[in-house]
Amino acid sequence: MASEATNVSPDAPRATGLAQRYARALLDLAQERQSVDAVAADIGRLAALWRDDDSFRAFVADPRPDSAAQRRGAFAVLDRAGVGGDVRNLVGVLVNNRRLDAMPAVLSAFDALLAEQRGQQTAEVTTAHALSGTQRNAIVARLTEAGYSNVRLVEHLDPSILGGLIVRIGSRLYDTSIKSRLQRLGYAMKGAA
Repeated sequence: MASEATNVSPDAPRATGLAQRYARALLDLAQERQSVDAVAADIGRLAALWRDDDSFRAFVADPRPDSAAQRRGAFAVLDRAGVGGDVRNLVGVLVNNRRLDAMPAVLSAFDALLAEQRGQQTAEVTTAHALSGTQRNAIVARLTEAGYSNVRLVEHLDPSILGGLIVRIGSRLYDTSIKSRLQRLGYAMKGAA
C-alpha cells in the first residue's frame, strides 16, 4: 500500500529536464554507493525543510547572493537539519552552477525517479488543508480498490480549492474540490438562464 507520503508547498515546481539530470545523477551515485535509502532520507529532510521554512524558500529563490554567500547559508541550514553526504554535495553543485533555485524541482524529480524505480505509482493529491494519516490511508485504500497498486502519495496544498480534493494518478484526474463543484454549478446556472 502506501509506502510514504511527501508533502510539498502549493508553489512546488514541477521537474524539468535540468532537474531530471541532477536527480538522475544523484540516484545513480546513491545506487553505486548502495546508499539509496540514506540519500532518500536526506532528500526527505531537505524537502520538508524547504516546505516548512518560509525564510529558507526565500533564500533558495533569491538570485542576489554570490556563490560563497549561498554556500555558507545553504550549508548552515543543511547542518542544522542533519542533511549531509551526497545531498549536501548536490546542493554544493547547484550553488556552484548558480542553480540553487532549481533545488525544489530536483528534489521532486528525485522522488519521482525513486518511486518509478521501486515500482510505485505516484498519486498527486491536492487539498486545501494538510491531510491526516487516516485520510492518507483512506485515499490509498480507495485507489487500491480502483485497481492501482503500490500507491505513493505526493501532497500539494492549494487553499484556493476551498475543500475536497483533487487526485491525479497516471492519466486519470479525480476532482471533488468545492471550487470545481461551484464552477460546474455556475456553468449550469448560466446554461439554464
